[in-house]
Amino acid sequence: MFAFTDIRLQGVSYTFGTHTVLNHIDLHIQPGSIVALLGPSGCGKSTLLRLLAGLSEPAEGEIWFGDRLVAKPGWSLPPEARDIGMVFQDYALWPHMSVAQNVAFPLRMRNVPRGEREQRVMQALNMVGLAELAQRKPAGLSGGQQQRVALARAIVAEPGVLLFDEPLSNLDSALRESLCHEMARLLRQLGTTAVYVTHDRREAEWLADRIVHLASGKVESVRNIISSSGEIA
Repeated sequence: MFAFTDIRLQGVSYTFGTHTVLNHIDLHIQPGSIVALLGPSGCGKSTLLRLLAGLSEPAEGEIWFGDRLVAKPGWSLPPEARDIGMVFQDYALWPHMSVAQNVAFPLRMRNVPRGEREQRVMQALNMVGLAELAQRKPAGLSGGQQQRVALARAIVAEPGVLLFDEPLSNLDSALRESLCHEMARLLRQLGTTAVYVTHDRREAEWLADRIVHLASGKVESVRNIISSSGEIA
């Protein structure tokens, strides 16, 4: 069962040398919502995702997941202790492992018993429509199928937070749109909190409940997305 986790960034800054990449970010992401971080290259959106993932440390401010402090200057909870799943731009699949083995990896790291592990792997693969390819190696998959495997691996451990780093940017436009809509449906079905980095405005609107537009390391605007029924998504 997926947890419902809210995320709070309080006065978060990040510097690289003398360059300020993020400048006093204040942001509250509601539990179970899908938030897109949108902006041009160099605006700080990928850096913000790295801070949420525990791959970088803030120079100022604090990051909270629910009632847990996960980062402050000089200290950061490691990724494996944050209850997160992450989907990367380049898929990051192990070529020597089968689809099922790739998806099972987070469960193996958590010492989930084999029987339960196999059941949960097949459930995750069924969710992304790849159960029949469980024994295939990544090299035998299309780009879209590899990204589905990466998504199944991210959700199999039922994390409280899912993070996406421009996961569809390597796909052609038609496949990108189709997979984006499928991901939006799956994320709403799961109900987990998701943060999605993109530079594509259409992608953000297809997927997210809210769009946070970043510019020059600051939050420029926050916009709720209205569904076709006229309701806030």
